[in-house]
Amino acid sequence: MFHVVLYEPEIPPNTGNIIRLCANMGASLHLIQPLGFDLDDSKLKRAGLDYREWASLCEHSSVSKCLLSIRTERLFALTTKGRRCYADVEFQAGDAFLFGPESRGLPSHVLDSIVAGRRLYVPMVAQSRSLNLSNAVALVLFEAWRQIGFAGAAGRT
Repeated sequence: MFHVVLYEPEIPPNTGNIIRLCANMGASLHLIQPLGFDLDDSKLKRAGLDYREWASLCEHSSVSKCLLSIRTERLFALTTKGRRCYADVEFQAGDAFLFGPESRGLPSHVLDSIVAGRRLYVPMVAQSRSLNLSNAVALVLFEAWRQIGFAGAAGRT
């Protein structure tokens, strides 16, 4: 299906919400260390409810090790510095989506390693800084899933 990659996530409830989202969509979640919390954090558990057992969740020590593990052909970075709107991309099963930490976004050394055409943004009104991380992941992941016909969804073939 799809891969969601969180680079150094900081806020437990956001990651908990994303665990639940990935479990319900059949996406894999990859966390790049260091994490700003312990995976046993009560806020993470509360937001993720009991979905952790249903989620495909892996921790990695770096982006490069994560990419070696998932072997995706296409990695998209979501950033306010993106040049292409996420809704203008034709996604395909197996794509990976990289999101930065809540307080600072993806660092330039990570962004520079990604082809400019795969640096995507989510539209916002002028003077906005950013969306909540779990909301941004949901927007992008659902659009990608919609494009492949909600493959694997209940009631779908």
